[in-house]
Amino acid sequence: MNQAMIIKSKYNGIPLVAALIDDKLEFISFVRARETGNIYLGRVDHIVKNLNAAFVRYSEDKIGYLPMDNINKACVINRSLSDTDKLRAQDEIIVQVDSEAIKTKKTKLTTTISVSGKYCVVTLGRNGVGCSLKIEDSLRRILTEVLKEKCKDLLADNTIGILVRTDAAYLKEDERFDILMEDIKKQYDRLQELIKCGRTRTTGTLLYCADGDSDDPMDPHITRAVNFLRSHGIDSYDIKEDSGIWGIGSKIQELLKSRVWLKSGAYLIIEQLESFNAIDVNTGKAIQGKNDISEKVNLEAAKEIMRQIRLRNLTGMILIDFINMKNEESNERLISEVKNLCRLDPVHTNFIDVTGLGIMELTRNKNDKSLKEILKDESLDVDIIKQ
Repeated sequence: MNQAMIIKSKYNGIPLVAALIDDKLEFISFVRARETGNIYLGRVDHIVKNLNAAFVRYSEDKIGYLPMDNINKACVINRSLSDTDKLRAQDEIIVQVDSEAIKTKKTKLTTTISVSGKYCVVTLGRNGVGCSLKIEDSLRRILTEVLKEKCKDLLADNTIGILVRTDAAYLKEDERFDILMEDIKKQYDRLQELIKCGRTRTTGTLLYCADGDSDDPMDPHITRAVNFLRSHGIDSYDIKEDSGIWGIGSKIQELLKSRVWLKSGAYLIIEQLESFNAIDVNTGKAIQGKNDISEKVNLEAAKEIMRQIRLRNLTGMILIDFINMKNEESNERLISEVKNLCRLDPVHTNFIDVTGLGIMELTRNKNDKSLKEILKDESLDVDIIKQ
């Protein structure tokens, strides 16, 4: 049985929550001010037609980029928009932070706004019922079918979307739908109140904080750590204050290295580039001469690669150069293993294809800045260590 522990710690003064399984770091979340998921009342500063974008001032000193495609007209609060009306400068609009500013890229905003409860996410600007991919297929089908029927009045105007979160899978069967419906109604009412509230507030007002209003800022991060362990079938764990014996700092330092050694003697080279992430698998000191050495190394590498992607929070396009294998069955087993590992990632990760040159392509949704970006943002002198 796996031994798991959640550690409340710090790295160079930054509070964090880490989860260890059998003393191996598997999850990390930094406790810091972040905007992703926050909802603000903004004002359109100007429109750039050739970019098909509006630039919205959502706080006194912050301007974000809002794509003009599929603007949710319910979020424009100073006037009513018809189907043919367009945004214009000085319009007041409710926006949600889709991704934070990085380097020269401005904060990306959206009017497809979502609020989250413990068991569901309700979205204004989408339609239908969906379930977390972490929920087993047969239960997902049941949840989707039943909630479509129970929520048909809510879904009737095609502007509300419902996503069932992973935690719903742990509800007792006899009370599951009562609890889900209660949470869905609560989040729907919160959305309606948020729109109403926006009409009485001034530009720059924070209408919704994605991390909630817990007295302890670590609480949301501990919840994420618990959900991560649950997704790996672990319900028993201890929560500890870091005494230094777990070596959290040195484990994070390892994540800043470009070279990662595997138990077999093989190694990975991880390069985090501006437009994509590249990972190369090398046999290194792995024993040569065995017919199946390439497959064994690749399968070992796949597990470690997905761990590194998760802990470094690599997002966007990820290209992986595994060791070439001539056996088609070996290649299929590797692809199947990667797909299974993608499904375990808390962030939506998708296997795309293997190119003609044998490069595996993945994409991973952007949910936050990468580990390297977070540490640089906190004014730490961090560079990838070439080893």
